[in-house]
Amino acid sequence: MGRGSRGHDHRDRAHHCPLHRGATASGRGNCFRCRQGVTATATRRAGVVPRKQEGNASMNLRTRRGALSAAGLFGTGLALAACGGDGASGGAAAPAASSGPVKLVYWGAFAANLGKVQEEVVKQFNDSQKAVTVEHQFQGSYEELANKLTAALQAKQAPDMAVLSDVWWYKFYLNKAIQPMDDLMKAEKVDTKDYVDSLFNEYVQAGKSYALPFARSTPLFYYNKDAYKKAGLPDRAPKTWDEFVKDFAPKLKGAIDPKQFVFANGGYSAWIFQGVIWQFGGAYSDKDFKMTIGEPKGVQAGEFYRDSIKAGWSQSVKNDTDEFKQMNAVNIINSTGSLVGILDAAKGKFEVGTGFLPEGPAGFGCPTGGAGVAILSGLAKEKQAASMQYIAFATSPKVQASWSQQTGYMPVRKTAIDSKEMQDFVKTNPNFKTALDQLPKTKFQDSARVFVPNGDQILAKGLERILVNQEAPSTVFKEVAETLTKEAEPVIKARKALGA
Repeated sequence: MGRGSRGHDHRDRAHHCPLHRGATASGRGNCFRCRQGVTATATRRAGVVPRKQEGNASMNLRTRRGALSAAGLFGTGLALAACGGDGASGGAAAPAASSGPVKLVYWGAFAANLGKVQEEVVKQFNDSQKAVTVEHQFQGSYEELANKLTAALQAKQAPDMAVLSDVWWYKFYLNKAIQPMDDLMKAEKVDTKDYVDSLFNEYVQAGKSYALPFARSTPLFYYNKDAYKKAGLPDRAPKTWDEFVKDFAPKLKGAIDPKQFVFANGGYSAWIFQGVIWQFGGAYSDKDFKMTIGEPKGVQAGEFYRDSIKAGWSQSVKNDTDEFKQMNAVNIINSTGSLVGILDAAKGKFEVGTGFLPEGPAGFGCPTGGAGVAILSGLAKEKQAASMQYIAFATSPKVQASWSQQTGYMPVRKTAIDSKEMQDFVKTNPNFKTALDQLPKTKFQDSARVFVPNGDQILAKGLERILVNQEAPSTVFKEVAETLTKEAEPVIKARKALGA
């Protein structure tokens, strides 16, 4: 039902995201071709945000022990040359204050409101102590950040920490560009058991943690309550796709303006379709990289998508959140990270409702999404410890409760979810409660999308062929499966080499 995939947009987040809230993403639009992975060369031409030298504006180049191959990581293959240091975190003593604060560069991907909230988190950390100073640098969307990071690693100008989305962090892990954090977390006395288990475990490989969850999301079903009331529908999201297609859609179509869309989908198509294919009993792949998207249940889900356009109840648009905010679309599926931006835009115009994703023939299906924060390999021990100190702060229960309320992202700490502050907030803001209630029903995405280089884009391009060109899902998904199988080969080899 959507045209492309951005990984995580933050139009209202920092690109769309299902995760993207910033103006950067909306400027590029939702076209798949416009969102293709930028090569390292193009990234360098665009310019990597330079790191400021301590005390003046000149460049302060920090060396690494190796470089990441951009052509291998983001191209058709996957180069596995060692990158950065040996990845060991060491004993991580607390940052020394005798020589002044440890200065860190942190790359982010959140614009607009999300960017302001992210800046406030960094400011609060800097104001809370004198041993570490973090400089936050916005790098654009998740994809743009990942490509700039690849170029920065080659140029030996990498930051100390970076936000990495669900479809990007694994590439840096395979190339040893990010380091395990276990010893650092232990030294910082981080209570790892307090993180939401499913979110924490997504970053664990071969028994080691390579990032901590920070801005985590799920898709939500958003609906215009005023339009539902006009159509005589109950004030709730549809329980099943069958109910939506047979009951909700016809009533809405008869009640709304002919220029309005019953349903609009315009971003992160492979992320949204991940839930749909599960709802029909299919999957992109199994955990061992056997591509199953072309099997009957997957094809059935693809036919449902294609039929949504044929039947006229779904419209493929450039920016679904904008269409919803402008009351052109009555229903969308989008990230929890879009919630605050949508609610702000709707004030005084219409009332917004949220619900779980509709169930399909095989029941419920909903993926997690969003981003975590990782530490780059090869840092001096004092910078490793300082980076961990910031990440522990940013993912602490108090900060996570505040972050969630200001953005719509889910708190990643159990005690944050259960806190009186959060529970009181969701009582008076029920749309925020939807994601928290849906979280226990979610699951980690299929390896084809999150572990295969450009898997997200490959899947999105296939969905675009079905939705825009109305090609047969059986043919498209067969070709997609073949491409994904080929692209997965170097990943499988790399995983074996790393013991993953």
